[in-house]
Amino acid sequence: MKKNSLILFLLAQLIFSTVAGAQSATGETLSLQQCIEAAIANNLQVRQAVYQAQLSKVDYNQARSNRLPNISGNISHGINQGRSIDPFTNSYLNQEIGFANYSINTSITLWNAASIQYGIRQNELNYQASEMSWQQAKDNTTLNVILTYLQILSNKEQWRIAQKQAAVTRAQVERLQILHASGAIAPATLYDLKGQLSSDELNVLTLKNTLETAKISLAQLMNISYSPAMDVESIPVNTLPVLYEKSTEMIYQVALQQLAMIKAAGLRLSGAKKGIQSARAQLFPTLSLNGGLGTNYSSVASTQQLIGTTDVATPQYVMVNTDKLNVFVPQNNYASQKISYGEQWKNNFNSSVSISLQIPLLNRMISRNRVRQAVIAEKRADFELTATQTQVKQSIDQAYVNMQTALERLQTLEKQVADFALSFSAAEVKFNAGVNTSIDYMLAKNNLDRASANLIAARFDYIFRNKILDFYQGKPLW
Repeated sequence: MKKNSLILFLLAQLIFSTVAGAQSATGETLSLQQCIEAAIANNLQVRQAVYQAQLSKVDYNQARSNRLPNISGNISHGINQGRSIDPFTNSYLNQEIGFANYSINTSITLWNAASIQYGIRQNELNYQASEMSWQQAKDNTTLNVILTYLQILSNKEQWRIAQKQAAVTRAQVERLQILHASGAIAPATLYDLKGQLSSDELNVLTLKNTLETAKISLAQLMNISYSPAMDVESIPVNTLPVLYEKSTEMIYQVALQQLAMIKAAGLRLSGAKKGIQSARAQLFPTLSLNGGLGTNYSSVASTQQLIGTTDVATPQYVMVNTDKLNVFVPQNNYASQKISYGEQWKNNFNSSVSISLQIPLLNRMISRNRVRQAVIAEKRADFELTATQTQVKQSIDQAYVNMQTALERLQTLEKQVADFALSFSAAEVKFNAGVNTSIDYMLAKNNLDRASANLIAARFDYIFRNKILDFYQGKPLW
């Protein structure tokens, strides 16, 4: 009777209680929220999506900066040897000349048929699409973490049940060993139960390995080192198995508005259309305003300084009586003096302002080919949006069918476990009374064990199938 009570308690705990599992006394116990947060922070696919979003933001900022003026400065110093042009006088000299040039130039686009504005809008939409792709990567990772988390809980529960099943078989073996020692039973009965105990213990080892494999998968999703001591918290699974409240069409309509991957595809299509407008605008002239400031220096630049005046005789003469007297003229005397660096900087300062109109008459068909590329990109984005919507609709249909199947399987297994529990209870009573053979007992026990394990897996599978349908509607997954 005690053994019968143990079996009934085991089944009641399996069917009606929340998921239980032995918590590690020394290892770290992680909650579902902690696992999801760690995966989102460390998962490779999520990090790649983050970096892509950051790159798209840089492209968007650059597109906005294209409206600003282009300002550049130039400073050059050098030495010319041999025959060269003096930058001060623009005359040829055959000597060493040191020179320096300073300039600053600016240019701003006044009009280019709104190509810059269309480019800004295109990059903004692409940036928003990248953020949606990032969100999709987080959603996918969250879904995978939940699946693996539930798998761990399912494996833990199956492992725990297998241990109790092995304990029941072990207790029977101990009882039969006592009866065998007194010669009350046939030896085959004891050895049959010993073989069953070995099978139960092997099943315990297999389920333990499956549990650790699931833990490794969870650690990989979180991108952390695996630890055998790692454990996860139990979560309530007392949801009544009922059919999902919405139809596939209702779920699909919500997914069109909420699902990140569809939003991303739609934003990329809108961005591609802006790309066509931006490329076509480049076929029109570009009006620009230009300006510049500059100055220069020459090492041979000099000025002539007046230092005095002297009378100099000329070939001309005048007759005074019969004497020829030379004609003298005044002549200024100059001394060469180099112009200082600072004086040349100020004296040679110059500025310029201009308006230019650049007309793309023929640029090797670059602009027109860019338009063609933009049109192709728009068609591809439109196809990807349609394909994504179709894929989501197919996935929702499949997920709904899987949910229905999981529900029906769960309901069937619940009845099967209840039936096998009664069958095993009766078989155990008869076996203890010596009426049934060990084969009948083991058959009833194996049927119950197999159905119990299937029920645990079905319960978690049903939960996960519902979470997938929640995922397509953008609902919080936990």
